[in-house]
Amino acid sequence: MSQRLTLFDLDNTLLAGDSDHAWGEFLISQGLVDELQHRSANDAFYQQYLDGILDIHAYVKFTLGPVLEYNAEERQNLQHKFMEQVVQTMILDRGRKLVMQHKQAGDRCVLITATNAFITAPIAKELGFNTLLATDLKQKNDRLTGEIAGIPCYQYGKLDKLEQWLQNVNSAFNLKTACFYSDSINDLPLLRAVGNPVAVDPDKSLANHARNSNWPIISLR
Repeated sequence: MSQRLTLFDLDNTLLAGDSDHAWGEFLISQGLVDELQHRSANDAFYQQYLDGILDIHAYVKFTLGPVLEYNAEERQNLQHKFMEQVVQTMILDRGRKLVMQHKQAGDRCVLITATNAFITAPIAKELGFNTLLATDLKQKNDRLTGEIAGIPCYQYGKLDKLEQWLQNVNSAFNLKTACFYSDSINDLPLLRAVGNPVAVDPDKSLANHARNSNWPIISLR
């Protein structure tokens, strides 16, 4: 019997909140950006995400703008502080347990998120994932450029990113037996592609779609 593939969204699924948006608030708390201007733009981008109309290239550039001059060590130090002060309080205990249950059952567990890899790589490690599919970033001379490398892991791009990964690992994983946990209507293309979609504390649009499609709806809150 082939190993089952189980996919997890991150923000508002395994986390009680959105790590991208929380990063913006963290930058404000560290005095690295102008509070009013940054919060206004951060909130506007997040609302666009909720509405399914986000320009992810513009958002990534905004998100990373304050750290583009940081070298790898400086970025790592700031990310460590972000994990310690913010992310640890966002991780849902029931989310941790759900991931562990699937790992103990022998599933190949993959964290797949639209949020960029700089923010999410340490979170994936904390949650015990060996595989992270996120929005990858371009670098030049040890600095981030603010640009996306390859396919943004967002909406249909999330499905494309997964299919690209499946080809690269040359696996026998079958999406028809795969499971995907997500809260967001933005993930509808991937939810439709798997045999076992699960809506987790879903937004209103996804909740309606899940009910109409007879998909399971669960809460990790």
